[in-house]
Amino acid sequence: MNESTAMNIEQIKEYLPHRYPFLLIDRVLECQPPTRIVAIKNVSINEEFFTGHFPHYHVMPGVLVVEGMAQAAAILSFKTLDVRPDKKSVYYFAGIDSARFKRPVVPGDQIRYEVVAGRSIRGIAKFSGIARVDDLVVAEAELLCAYRQVK
Repeated sequence: MNESTAMNIEQIKEYLPHRYPFLLIDRVLECQPPTRIVAIKNVSINEEFFTGHFPHYHVMPGVLVVEGMAQAAAILSFKTLDVRPDKKSVYYFAGIDSARFKRPVVPGDQIRYEVVAGRSIRGIAKFSGIARVDDLVVAEAELLCAYRQVK
């Protein structure tokens, strides 16, 4: 498969089992299986995590920024494999390396996730991810994800 496709939220929900409040991708701007994906998340003050993180200065938790990268990686993997998740399979977040958080993400920001696929062996794939707001890097990480059948 060597196509570049944008995806709206309904199409994204076909490839990710996550739902509100844990669906962290709002739109895919481009998906070029098997190599890269660019997706966005619009950060709203209405996000549930802002009620407690932090009430006096709203900052999106860094782990959720990295989770958004992993969700983008999952879409890229499913599109590459030409499969959709079902109740018999799961795409686990298996590891994070070299995670760096450069600046806070706050309400009103639009995060642009840029994820590039690396090596894949026996259902475990490595990805490089960068999250940007207004062309400034807010986070970056190396991600390991595993596609597994569940019982």
